[in-house]
Order: sequence, then structure tokens, then C-alpha cells
Amino acid sequence: MPDQAPRSTPDPHAPSREQFASVDEFRSSLRSWLSAELTPELSESAHGAPDAASLELQREWNHRLADAGWAAPAWPVEHGGRGAGIEEQLAYMEEMSAASAPGPLNVIGVSNIAPAIMAYGTGEQQRRFLHPMLRGDEIWSQGMSEPDAGSDLASLRTTAVADGDEFVINGQKTWNSLGHLADWCQLYVRTDPSVPDHKGISCLLVDLRTAGIEARPLQTITGEQSFSELFFTDARVPASSLLGPLHGGWKVAMTTLSFERAGVARLHLGLSRKLDHLLAEPAAATALRDTKFRDRVSAVYADIACMRWMANRSFARMRNNEPTGVDGSLAKLAWGRAEQRLASLALDMLGVGASGQWAYNMAAACQTTIAGGTTEINLNIVAELGLGLPREPRIR
Repeated sequence: MPDQAPRSTPDPHAPSREQFASVDEFRSSLRSWLSAELTPELSESAHGAPDAASLELQREWNHRLADAGWAAPAWPVEHGGRGAGIEEQLAYMEEMSAASAPGPLNVIGVSNIAPAIMAYGTGEQQRRFLHPMLRGDEIWSQGMSEPDAGSDLASLRTTAVADGDEFVINGQKTWNSLGHLADWCQLYVRTDPSVPDHKGISCLLVDLRTAGIEARPLQTITGEQSFSELFFTDARVPASSLLGPLHGGWKVAMTTLSFERAGVARLHLGLSRKLDHLLAEPAAATALRDTKFRDRVSAVYADIACMRWMANRSFARMRNNEPTGVDGSLAKLAWGRAEQRLASLALDMLGVGASGQWAYNMAAACQTTIAGGTTEINLNIVAELGLGLPREPRIR
């Protein structure tokens, strides 16, 4: 097995980055760059699941982001980022949202997978994977969910059995974002079935072009193919694919929010932009003559304001190096509810003549209480870890 001691190896491709004297200077520089580089075509390309044409357009945009240091500002400078702190990360989210600018192709890779590779990857793994991930040259997916193990990662059944210098993988994953377009997958597998569930999991970095791996796109209610199922049948990967210690995948999985900690701001910023767009619709002015619509708009606005307050509270805790507790679960619960309320409001205000954007949004909002951890799972987290209520009985 490869040496798995946590380390950070500088990226030889990473250029030196301009350092900013203040958050305002950071914000101004990004705003100027976006004003010069972003086009309406690029903004439009990020709506919905990518097809072949939009994928290449977004990849070219990803290259420009990376070359300018704006693909992952929170990453350390030695890996191609800017070492941005919490305030700068928040400014980045606000400016990107205000400009309707697409982020990097590897949203999950940049935010979740890369921090784990930085923390647990060998020097060789970091040199091999981080630079092409940052530029979007290679697309990554994450292999966690299974048909019988959704939000409960510890219940996963996909196995990897050591055989000499290889692992042999068998099983199935589902809801893999862009899995049918991805080149690589951060895959969580069971390597020791004899120990309690969360102790026998390992993490592998798997080339999805390996023999024995099949990706099948999933079509969602919106008609898009943004997810896939992955099937593994005696797929052999080298032992060097192991990320972190053998049977230590649970700890790797928990290595999140290490760099893009201001990502929670995306939730209320996206909602604010959608509400602004709704109120700019010509039919909205007529609808707002009715007090019941004014009341509903006010309620959605209040939901977004509360989400902004929760995000600011989390940032204050981060600045003080305090634990954020269940803030992420609370934000997720509030976001799912507000997204669905806003989608329903838009359809009622605009009627059957609503544009494709709002019809799409109505269908897409259905998944917001499921994606990223179901409402039920997040309610359990808040109840048990936030309020100290008894744990829900586990049935095996």
C-alpha cells in the first residue's frame, strides 16, 4: 500500500498570486475581471445540466478561471488558489452570484474532494489530481449514495477486496452528479465487513474508464441527465488508488468544509437572485396588486433574510475558531423550504404563461429537500446534536 501520511505537496504548475491588502480590494479585482471576461453566453451555459456544447464552453471558462486564480480562491496558493479567508470567500460568492458567473466544472471536486486529497493524499496523488481538477480538464464525481444507503453512508455495501497490488470492486452507486461525464470518482467502499459499519470503509480514487465500470445516466423530472448510476463488476484498480488509511474512509468522508467554508452563502444568494428575477417579470406587477401575493412575497423575503442571518452567524463562529455545530443542517432545511415556496409562488403569480425558466424551477425545486441530505436526516441531526434529544433507534 502507498504511504498515506497526510501531507501537502506544492503544485509545480501553480503560479504566484497577487495578494490583496483588503477584502474590498479582493472584491474589486474580481468584479473587474468578471466585467471584462464574462459573456451572456457563458452565464446562460450554466443553467441546467451540461450538454456536449455547453460542457466545452464551461471547460474553456474553467481554464480562464483557473489561470486567473478565480477557480478556487479558498485553495492554498501552492495548489493554485489564493488562500482566501472567510471574508474573502464570502465576497467571492457574492460577486459570482451577482454577475451570474458559472463556477468551476468540478463543484463537488473543488469543495469536497480536493480538501480530502490535500489532507490525506500522497504527494504523488496531489501532483496527479489537483491541477487537472482545478482547470476542469478532468471531471470528478463522488461515489457515496447507493440504492439502500442514501444519506446513511455507514450502510454502504459496495465492496473492495484487496488482491495483491489491486482492489477488486463490486457494487452499485447512484445519484452521482455528472457521473456519466466524469473521468474520475472519489469512491467509498467497504473493505472490512467484520467491524462496525463506519469502521470498515475505505476511500478510493477510481478511473471511471476502468474495465468493469458502467455509468448509466439518470433522467430527472426536469428531463435532464445530471446524475448517473455507477455499476462495478470485478473492476480492478491499483492499490495506489487508496486515499487515506485502509479502513479509514469514514474520517476521509468527514473532511469537508476545509476550504470553501463560505459555500453556505450560495444558498441565500441564489434565492435572492431568483426572487429579484421573479419580481422583474411583467406579470408580477399585476399579481402584486393582490394582498395575498404581497404577503407571500414578504414571507419568502423573510425566509431569505433569516438564511442570511444564519450564514453570518456561522461566519462569525468560523472567524472566532468556534464550532459551527448544526448550522449546516439548519441552512439546508431553510433552503429547501424556501426554494419550494418560491417555486410555488412564481407559478401562482405568473400563471400557465410562465416562462420556461419558472416551469423548470417548479420541477427542479422538488429535489431541494432531498439533495445533500434529506430533510428527515437533517431534522435528526438538529434534534440529536443541536437540541440534545435522544437518538433515533437504529434497526438492523
